Amino acid sequence: MKRVNDAYVTDAYHSLSIEGYRVTPELIDRVRSGAWNLEANADDHEQRNAIAARGYWQAFQSVQEGVRRVLQGGNAGRVAEDDHRNWYRELFAPSVTSGLLRPADLAGYRNGQVYIRESMHVPLNRDAVRDAMPAFFELLCVEAEPSVRVVHGHFVFVYIHPYMDGNGRIARFLMNVMMASGGYPWSVIPVGEERSAARRFSIRKGLPDSPIFLPSVGHMSQVSKRTSFRPGRTRRTRDRA
Repeated sequence: MKRVNDAYVTDAYHSLSIEGYRVTPELIDRVRSGAWNLEANADDHEQRNAIAARGYWQAFQSVQEGVRRVLQGGNAGRVAEDDHRNWYRELFAPSVTSGLLRPADLAGYRNGQVYIRESMHVPLNRDAVRDAMPAFFELLCVEAEPSVRVVHGHFVFVYIHPYMDGNGRIARFLMNVMMASGGYPWSVIPVGEERSAARRFSIRKGLPDSPIFLPSVGHMSQVSKRTSFRPGRTRRTRDRA
């Protein structure tokens, strides 16, 4: 678990940057420690980034508890099924506190259609989501091969896109819970690599070119070993889907 906790700043930087947030390791660490004061830092743009970073930290702590249960022998699919709604609520709880969202906005799966920027894939309609999610988790629960749980867990969750926002972040959390079930280390998808990997998969399999990262377990383990933030280096990020 120490390794998971040590990976937090790097993980949060890349996962939030993938979604278009402008964050730095320093901001992420300040928000985690509680040193960021939303009232004292009134700039709207910085507030948006800080709120996202705070939500990520709260959700990450909840995911850590799920990883711990998996390492103690819990069924990874069942843990994800039981916990993913809480990850979602924690992810956006600071947005409720700040008045950007209503508590009711975090209840259940989405009630409308969602679209993914720069993607040919159109996620399931809202009624199909309610049928697909129980079947998705049941398949994860009975799948015996950890590497299959990792790949299918991430891919199918984003394919369904059950929430209006936060699907990519939650899918990466889910991926790492599945990684833990196979004894693999916490893995970070670097910003910039998620779309190129999705594109390669789309061409090879003839699927819509969507921003769904379908990692191989071996590749992700290698990427995580070399992924770190380099001080003084900035990266341009795309707008969120």
